[in-house]
Amino acid sequence: MIQGTTSDAGKSTLATALCRLLQRRQIAVAPFKPQNMALNSAVTAAGGEIGRAQAVQAYAAGIEPHIDMNPILLKPNTDIGAQVIIQGKAIGNMNARSYHDYKETAKVAALDSFKRLSEQYDCIIIEGAGSPAEINLRAKDIANMGFAETVNAPVIIIADIDKGGVFAHLVGTLALLSETEKARVLGFVINRFRGDVSLLQSGLDWLEDYTGKPVLGVLPYLKGFHLESEDAVADATVIEKKGTKLKVVIPIYPRVSNHTDWDALRLHPQVEVILVKENQAFPPADLVILPGSKSVQSDLSYLKQQGFEKYLERHLRYGGKVIGICGGYQMLGQSLNDALALENHAPTSSQGFGLIAMQTDLCPDKQLGQQKGTLPWSQNLSITGYEIHSGVSSFTKEAQAFCHLETGIKEGYLADDNAIIGTYLHGLFDHPDALKGLLHWAGLEGADSFNYDEYKNKEIDRLADSCEQHMDIDALMEKAKTFKLTL
Repeated sequence: MIQGTTSDAGKSTLATALCRLLQRRQIAVAPFKPQNMALNSAVTAAGGEIGRAQAVQAYAAGIEPHIDMNPILLKPNTDIGAQVIIQGKAIGNMNARSYHDYKETAKVAALDSFKRLSEQYDCIIIEGAGSPAEINLRAKDIANMGFAETVNAPVIIIADIDKGGVFAHLVGTLALLSETEKARVLGFVINRFRGDVSLLQSGLDWLEDYTGKPVLGVLPYLKGFHLESEDAVADATVIEKKGTKLKVVIPIYPRVSNHTDWDALRLHPQVEVILVKENQAFPPADLVILPGSKSVQSDLSYLKQQGFEKYLERHLRYGGKVIGICGGYQMLGQSLNDALALENHAPTSSQGFGLIAMQTDLCPDKQLGQQKGTLPWSQNLSITGYEIHSGVSSFTKEAQAFCHLETGIKEGYLADDNAIIGTYLHGLFDHPDALKGLLHWAGLEGADSFNYDEYKNKEIDRLADSCEQHMDIDALMEKAKTFKLTL
């Protein structure tokens, strides 16, 4: 099990690397995260919902994602509450206190999924959540040491030196563990180191002497490294480009979800992606994308408060293009109705931007599924994606479809003047054919081909190669074998 001194310490990254390294050794390996909290999820082939990180780790391991890889997923929809997803299916919303009381029940589901995985694979790479040293969360813990103790998993603690205070993070985390928890810590990994590692050696020697735990590896900072994020929105400005030809603006609202939707655009050499956050000005653009949202009505209200409505009107008046994805698609309609109070404390109805003759009614049943289809307006180019939404949208007048799915359904919306696309498909830019077609639609003539899947695979290999070079993976596996699984 990989646990971190903080959130974003590198747990998902190291888990992904280990999955690829063990897969190279022809060891049947699977990822597992008992409890995840993130708004960036993935949909399995069977129609279950899991955290994006476990889907990426499964990809690294060369296997299909499965709901057992992340049996508990919490998707925040307020500052104190979240939608609770158990083994791929949403069971409702809970506030923090209610979920704390529910943890014993949730733990049963986590152990049930872990048991099934352990029967199918030779090795399981478990990812913790946050930090095991969060004292207020230790009671009934199923995310970190509470789970490790239950199944007798050995633990690696990883820390990000780029944040500063790495020795304090590691020593402090270890100090706050119980004696049995300390005993299962195999050692430390220091992540994202820049510079001459020999200058760090005196600190490493001190750390090992003070704690009695070895430093298992110091992983270097990988410039320009890309790995799909499960939680934090990746900064578009870290990608160095010259001579971009298409400018894309994306507003980042408080409950933005599935933000990997624009990763292929962010990485495309000819596209500049600008993420606009709270109280920032909306710059001129060729294309504006309204992404998904976990709380559509409140995020719609946020956009209106930010002056986005006038910006959008001006953008379209001057010939710009707009794509609304999932919640963003719903916002482009005439109205959003929450008659069952699924997103609010009482039944509500909100006026959308009115750019599509459509109304959306929120409903308790979530639509989940992977989809394939073609773009009838663009030489029937292939498109792939996945649906994950709780609203049913209906047009108030006849509309042209965005794509034709293999299931026979005509999905989404394409405006008669060719300026607006609305769709429930996440990941619509991931297929190279669809990406090229959509860039052409947005105004980029002769767009370069870009295969996002090949890019992701090369980046995971680059990560794995780095870990192979700076860690003794075989020795680590031998240490792990001394712990016998208990269920």
